[in-house]
Amino acid sequence: MNKGKKVLVLMMTLVLVFSTVLPATSFADEAVTVDIYSFNDFHGSLAENGKNVGMAKMVGAVNALRETTPNMLVVSAGDNYQGSAMSNLTYGDPVSDMLKLLDVTVSAVGNHEFDWGTDNFEKWQKDGNLTYLASNIYDRSTGEPVEWAKPYAIKEIAGKKIAFIGLATQETAYKTKAEYVSGVEFKDPAESAKVWVEYLNSGKDSMGKPDAIIALTHIPASQNGYGEDTSEPVTGDEVSSIAAVPGIAGIISAHNHATVAGYNNGVPVVEAYYNGRALGHLQLTFSGSDVKVTPAVDNLYKRSEEITPDPVALETYEKWNTDLAPILNEVLGKADGNFSHDRYEGASTTVLGRWVCETMAKAAGTQIAIQNGGGLRRDIPAGDVTYGLLYEVMPFDNTLVTMNLSGADLYKNIEHGIANSEIGNASFSGIMVDYDSDREVGKRVLAIRLADGTPIEMDKYYSVVINDFMYPAGDNFDFSGAKDVVNTFTPIRDVLVNEIKNAGTIKAMPADYAVEYDTYTVKTGDVLWKIANKLGTTYQNLGQINNLKNVNLIYEGQVLMVPQQ
Repeated sequence: MNKGKKVLVLMMTLVLVFSTVLPATSFADEAVTVDIYSFNDFHGSLAENGKNVGMAKMVGAVNALRETTPNMLVVSAGDNYQGSAMSNLTYGDPVSDMLKLLDVTVSAVGNHEFDWGTDNFEKWQKDGNLTYLASNIYDRSTGEPVEWAKPYAIKEIAGKKIAFIGLATQETAYKTKAEYVSGVEFKDPAESAKVWVEYLNSGKDSMGKPDAIIALTHIPASQNGYGEDTSEPVTGDEVSSIAAVPGIAGIISAHNHATVAGYNNGVPVVEAYYNGRALGHLQLTFSGSDVKVTPAVDNLYKRSEEITPDPVALETYEKWNTDLAPILNEVLGKADGNFSHDRYEGASTTVLGRWVCETMAKAAGTQIAIQNGGGLRRDIPAGDVTYGLLYEVMPFDNTLVTMNLSGADLYKNIEHGIANSEIGNASFSGIMVDYDSDREVGKRVLAIRLADGTPIEMDKYYSVVINDFMYPAGDNFDFSGAKDVVNTFTPIRDVLVNEIKNAGTIKAMPADYAVEYDTYTVKTGDVLWKIANKLGTTYQNLGQINNLKNVNLIYEGQVLMVPQQ
């Protein structure tokens, strides 16, 4: 055989060898993709309304994704049920129907899962065909994790084992009725995550070591830009502590109704707005022993017109809607004007909050009413007010609690409810509040007066009504110093229903129980009463706000606190 033939034979041999070896090697290195879609804070938003795509379109959107996404899991980050009349009147039964149609495998425990106590978890899991996960909620009587949820779950798909560790925010302890969480303890989520990551990575579960671990949480995250730019940093104290736990491949967040798709400490984080308006998306790409996780958000509400409602989900919704129509569609009266409510806009009482507080005080016979901003969940638009709408406005079964509260405690609690970026702004009635939101926390309230202009005295007691969630420390208010506390057990929603029925038409009034103050530098020729007249207040009030010993004595260049114009 000549030299040329030897070379040709060698080359052909190599081709045969590589044609045998390469496909096997290529198969071994082929990437596997698993897609995890999540939603959070659904709050029983079963009907299609405004930005809410509703139950039928949500199921339709997920089923459409399944047609092109073979390795797909759907999970919830909690707060599934509480929020609409259809859900509240049935303790979540229609939502469970939806969760089953979505094939939700696991759910985190939200703070509003406790709104009806803990007796519903077994039924919810059975009816929705899912598992609740909570590794940091402990039973105080046993010192062990609660029995109605599991610390984690492992789901195998496309040959990959994905572990989900359930984590609840520690805020649940004060963002839920005290009686419903008195028997449980909410431990540090990062410490719990660390314990279970180590457990899973040591291969102690019967399924062995997972290929990736996801923190499925009802814990808030924040990000500028609504998740449109993943390079924008994701922030939040609790979520940052979880991201610092070695072995966490991704975090699913919830609770603060934010839209998030980005990274914290290099760990991908998603949060999908609220009310089913979006889906969070963690795409896990496995290559060998490595996994790359990419975060994104699918804003369903932006493409709602393109979504085909799922026929089974639509039929299920219409059945529930028909069964409950006599209650949901009952017209109670009319609203003359828009009763707006955005607890994070401005710094104090909203139009809706004013009406609710005035109605509470009228029913309870008190001088003053205070309502936490998060207890009211939507506007009342002008027009017919139905029972179903009022359920959406106030989905919680709160009751009137009356008390006598000192002026000092009144100042403290109004201060807590002014410009509070964490819980939103409180509403109140029966008092006028002067404040400066630019001042440091604890010094923003400048003065409080009764409706007739009488200054509140620190050591004097005043009759006040609040809701039972707020007493003694819901949303971190502090009414522990109150005297003569009485839970009337009168549902606030019933009080509002009766007020609308009796009035026939309710009129939207300006939210003017609070006045924000700026500074004013005294000029030559200024006198206090002229400044007051120009700014729509009294010289006595300016004297009180500015601690003037002599209201007739001000000087050029003096800086005064005055109502914002």
